[in-house]
Amino acid sequence: MAVFIDEKSMKNIAIFASGSGTNAENIMVYFEDSLDINVAVVLSNNPNAGVIERAHSHFVDVHVFNRNDFYNSERVIEILTQNNIDLIVLAGFLWLVPPNLIDSYDDKIINIHPALLPKYGGKGMFGKHVHESVITAKESKSGITIHKVNKIYDDGQIIFQESFDISDNETPDSLAKKIHELEYKYFPKVIEDYLK
Repeated sequence: MAVFIDEKSMKNIAIFASGSGTNAENIMVYFEDSLDINVAVVLSNNPNAGVIERAHSHFVDVHVFNRNDFYNSERVIEILTQNNIDLIVLAGFLWLVPPNLIDSYDDKIINIHPALLPKYGGKGMFGKHVHESVITAKESKSGITIHKVNKIYDDGQIIFQESFDISDNETPDSLAKKIHELEYKYFPKVIEDYLK
């Protein structure tokens, strides 16, 4: 029996990523067979990012942009408009989102951060930098934060957090592994709920 998809009710996601794209791919796989949510496009500021190949392997269109495109033109907004984007998902995207994009997609941009915000956020706080800071501060817990994006790094309204206890012999690498597991488990589900 044929399944008819109502394209008007389909919600389209754009994923922004700067690096290897493991979170982005996890999201693509999660929604691959969805009748309601579609990963329409991946955008990257890094022409050598691993996310590009991952997106191609899932038949998702990719656009690479440079700093001038992002901050001084409407090119990125035009790509999003052409793809009827309902939600922008930042998955390892390191640039500050410009005001024109935030204004155009108010409450429609979310990010995942590898720590329990409001601690360990802000410019330069990504990846290993975050985990090293958490361990140096002898925190008892870490985790993930999924939040709305505003005009300040890691400052938007928190949508979801999940935490775990840090062990006595924790290293930045072991912490990163635990964080990734939480990201893979929860990020697609939070995106799905946010779009409902």
